[in-house]
Amino acid sequence: MGSARTGERYLNVEQVAEMLGTTVRFPRRLIEERRIEFVKLGRHVRIAESVLAEFIASNTVSPRTTAFKGAA
Repeated sequence: MGSARTGERYLNVEQVAEMLGTTVRFPRRLIEERRIEFVKLGRHVRIAESVLAEFIASNTVSPRTTAFKGAA
C-alpha cells in the first residue's frame, strides 16, 4: 500500500476526468480495476496529483524511431 502524500493536492473523480479529457466513467473504472493509486475517505475517493502524473507518464507511448515501411 502506498504512503500518505502530505502537502499535496488531491483531486476528486470529476477533476481527474476533466484533466484527462474523459468522462467520469474512465477514472472510476481505473479505481475499480485498481489501475491507479487512490485514497478513500469514507465514501469519497481522491487521487493525488503526483499519482495522476505518474499514471500519465507510465501510459505515454513514445514515437517510432524508424520509418514505417508500408505496402507500396
